[in-house]
Amino acid sequence: MRKNYKHQMNKIVEIDPNSGFCFGVVNAIEKAEAELCAGVLYCLGDIVHNSQEVDRLKTKGLQTINHSDLQAMRGKKVLLRAHGEPPSTYETARLNDIQIIDATCPVVLQLQKKIRTKYQTTDPQRSQIVIFGKIGHAEVNGLVGQTEGKAIVIEHKADIEQLDFKKDIYLFSQTTMSVDDFETIVTEIQARIQAPVHFNYSDTICRKVANRMQSIQQFAAKHDLVLFVAGEKSSNGKVLLSECLKANPNTHLISNASEIDPKWLKSPASIGICGATSTPKWLMEAIASKCATLSATCDF
Repeated sequence: MRKNYKHQMNKIVEIDPNSGFCFGVVNAIEKAEAELCAGVLYCLGDIVHNSQEVDRLKTKGLQTINHSDLQAMRGKKVLLRAHGEPPSTYETARLNDIQIIDATCPVVLQLQKKIRTKYQTTDPQRSQIVIFGKIGHAEVNGLVGQTEGKAIVIEHKADIEQLDFKKDIYLFSQTTMSVDDFETIVTEIQARIQAPVHFNYSDTICRKVANRMQSIQQFAAKHDLVLFVAGEKSSNGKVLLSECLKANPNTHLISNASEIDPKWLKSPASIGICGATSTPKWLMEAIASKCATLSATCDF
């Protein structure tokens, strides 16, 4: 539901109804909160790329660990976040008697299965599995793990130079990448392929996330000022911020209400608040409320 904040000067502050957690993040947080009712829970990596939400759950008992911590643990309960994990993580948990609470996003799970099946049914001497995604991103690490670390990760158009165009290419994408950028990669590879080499690509981008790109452009375009709320670790946030800036150059990236510069609020009659799939609604509401208060009380 659309929520507007108005103050005595009739300045409008609106929160984008389509921004906020995606299903995968909602599912992971709900599972974490349910488990926390029974006591301490560990999470392998930040449950979401937003420090404010991580801090909120920390107060409830959620403890963030890394893979080295997992190796040393015995008999604990560990949540796997929406990004997913490689098979090696599950093996470590089995050997260390760790109870896994699996919150991997269903879309990511399906992609992992596709990549694993392709890897198991192709000859690595004649083919290569390629993943379009952010190098080092948690989801990408989980996808590469389905190929025993042999998949090639490309992040930019120039990266296709590392491919062997004498081998068949099977291309997949991280679920949160830009559809336009993926199509550019496909076009570039198609231009280099020559028979009898085979090129097969699977558009595995989550449409619920991808569709936000168009809607967030429309939202940004109708406001005088846009505050885009996201954590610095959010890959999706970087993509959506770029879309906002295309539609409205008067867009500022902030991570919390304390980063609002009152000078930004002097002229605009309407202010739009939006964010990434890792940005909680409660944080956008706090920022909207702060904007309304500053607009009403500041002597510009």
